Amino acid sequence: MQEIKVVYTLKNPLNEIKIIGPNNSIINMIEEVIGYEIVIKQSDVLIDTSNKVNIVLLITIISVLEKLIDNNISITPRDVISIAQSVESDNVEALLELYLHKEHLVVLNNGKPIYPKSINQKLYIQALENNDIIFGVGPAGTGKTYLAVLYAVSQLKKNNIKKIILVRPVVEAGERLGFLPGDLKEKIDPYLIPLYDALNDCFGKDTVSKLVEKGVIEVAPLAYMRGRTLDNAIIILDEAQNATILQTKMFLTRLGFNSKMIITGDITQIDLPVKQSGLSHAINILQGIRGIDIVYFQKHDVMRHPLVFKIVNRYEEFSNEN
Repeated sequence: MQEIKVVYTLKNPLNEIKIIGPNNSIINMIEEVIGYEIVIKQSDVLIDTSNKVNIVLLITIISVLEKLIDNNISITPRDVISIAQSVESDNVEALLELYLHKEHLVVLNNGKPIYPKSINQKLYIQALENNDIIFGVGPAGTGKTYLAVLYAVSQLKKNNIKKIILVRPVVEAGERLGFLPGDLKEKIDPYLIPLYDALNDCFGKDTVSKLVEKGVIEVAPLAYMRGRTLDNAIIILDEAQNATILQTKMFLTRLGFNSKMIITGDITQIDLPVKQSGLSHAINILQGIRGIDIVYFQKHDVMRHPLVFKIVNRYEEFSNEN
């Protein structure tokens, strides 16, 4: 039997339309997060309490959204996800601080500023600013690769570096590219689509193509980094969990003057035939070295559709059980 009750009353009646959102986008995301339908009527938030609803989560989400609105911060469905995840990690106040005192990392080609959306994203950006080798480790959707590219772009636009180099292991255990058609760039480009997506967001596709032609942006498979010393550059190694120990050592020792290396990966998605990932090995032996920082992203940092968060959680539970 339904028990429809008022569980929260908006502090400002004018906030109702913003919390519902364009085309019900905000309230739909709240329902997706808590798993049940809610109704907002004349400033009252109503829900069927006969279901196993997390009332505390619901109240926290709406009250934080109200605080953001009161501070003239435009809210989006993604903000609902960030708030829900901050509740789980007990970081609500830290998240509010992040929103209320935020500095943008870079402005995209469409004029939209990009800000860190979670506490760990903010720590990641601070690590990028303060270290020369930075590891971003965690599940898909946490922003570790996207933010790495945006940070590199911000440094390029400030003329702090002269080049961005994008690197990736392109097959499971080595770089067997010879059988693929085309030149080196055509062979590796399909593996770098996530990196190109971020670059296109910042510059636009035409500008990215010109920068690649000029060598300001360079793409390279990991094996082709051997023997090089890289100065005045930011070098990003993506999907680093699929690099071997020797490949990772080779890559890290390419660091030159006025350069940074950003290594990103997910150690739960190792595709190497023998599970000896260079990423896992490196983060184990390099901890505590000044100038190297390791930022661990968690499932509550996932910034994609709420189902991605639930999928990551379910796989983690399955892994623990087995």
